[in-house]
Order: sequence, then C-alpha cells, then structure tokens
Amino acid sequence: MPEEITCLIVDDHEVVREGLRLSLSRAPHIRVIGEASDGTAAVALVERRRPNVVIMDVRMPGMDGLEATKLIKERSPETAVLIFTAYSERSLLGRGLESGAKGYILKEAPHATLLRAIEKVAGGESFVDPALMPTFLTGKDQNEMLTAREREILQLLADGMSNADVAGKLFISQETVKSHVRHILAKLEADTRTHAVAIALRDAIID
Repeated sequence: MPEEITCLIVDDHEVVREGLRLSLSRAPHIRVIGEASDGTAAVALVERRRPNVVIMDVRMPGMDGLEATKLIKERSPETAVLIFTAYSERSLLGRGLESGAKGYILKEAPHATLLRAIEKVAGGESFVDPALMPTFLTGKDQNEMLTAREREILQLLADGMSNADVAGKLFISQETVKSHVRHILAKLEADTRTHAVAIALRDAIID
C-alpha cells in the first residue's frame, strides 16, 4: 500500500463532497486530490490525476457511477473504485461488482469504516461495508428473490389480511396462498408471517 493514499471524491451533491473531504482531512495518510460531480468529469479527472482510490457515488445525472467505474477500470486499471452508496440501493451491488468496483461503503458508515475501506482497496483488496454483508452473502437483493406474486401477497399480509382474505382477493385457493407464504418465509429466513412482514418492511420490499 502506498505511504500516502490519493483519493478522488465523486458525488453530485456538494454537501456530501464537502463532508467527505473534511472527514478524510483528519487522516494524515489520505490526500484528496480532486472532486467531480458526475461520471464524465470523474473519468476525465482520473485519467489526469491517476488517484489510488475513487470514492464513487452511484446515482448522478448524465453518466452514473457504475458506467464511470467501467470506464475508469479500462483507462486506469491501477485505480481502485470504492462505491459510495445509500442502504436503499443494495440492489445495485451485483451491478457494481460487474462494473469492476473493488469495494462498497455506505454513505452513513462511521469514519473508521470509511478509512478501512479506502486502505483495503488501495492495497488491492476488496471491501464490503459490514452493514451490507447479509445482502451480499445472499448474492441477490431480497427484493429480487421474491416473485411479483409473493411481494403482492406479502403486502396484503402486511395490511392485516388472513390467508382466506388473500385467496378471495387474488382469486386463488387458500392452499396456493399457503404455498406462497411458505416460500416467502424460506426466502426471507423468517419464522412467522409477522416476522416476514417485519423483514420486508425493514428492507423496503413492501411499504
């Protein structure tokens, strides 16, 4: 790992860039050498400055962070990209991997986690924010694991309906509803319907 780690911050919100820069200025071995507010500017800046690490927001106007990550990996393979994401964007993890990112850090991650992430990816290792690990290990966002029908049934259960109510509303048999509920419990690793609804609400699978 280089003695000093040079970083580029990419985010379309100035207040986020400002906060990150301040946070990183407290670490003596990390130097922020540039900022960009969209993917296109980020790619151009990386080619000029060749930072060790790019802290990359995902959703930006124009070229998004994942597209920019792909281009950066092609044009500056020695630069590591750390995806800087909100918890609600967990479904983008797989796409981030495909784009060549070395790590994921949550925007709400504590300072120490951010530093560890930067050090790891600068040293050639990958890093996934511990808060994202459960999603990462299942390999798929839970939202994608459930079929549209299962999500629909889960939403009705959350609204307080019984199996009989759900069956009547969806014009299917109670047996079919039970079968769907069994699948939902298994996929969400829930013990009861109430537990499944709690998990689904927490993970924004239903609202």
